[in-house]
Amino acid sequence: MSKLTIVAPLYAKKDQIELLKSELHKLIEITRNEEGCLNYDLHQDNENPAHFLFFENWESRDLWQKHMARMRGTASSFSCSHRGWRERSGGARSGGRSGSRSLTGSAS
Repeated sequence: MSKLTIVAPLYAKKDQIELLKSELHKLIEITRNEEGCLNYDLHQDNENPAHFLFFENWESRDLWQKHMARMRGTASSFSCSHRGWRERSGGARSGGRSGSRSLTGSAS
């Protein structure tokens, strides 16, 4: 199977930027320890702090889909998805390539 790259942009509501950032940070260690996760990196745009992006690489689409099934069941994921952010379509491509622009900084 070929590697899967995910580029997942998220946009916080203006009054929810710090809340979303905090919730997203909670997902990093958990996800990095999941089977098949090669990297799971959160970035925040320096020019637009409401714009976040996860850049992920997975060993396979099947393992990423298992991850997504677990994410839908987490309280943090549910809370963020309904209160503090909106998602714009990113890319999910096999072979380690993606078509998203780079952000200017990482969220730390």
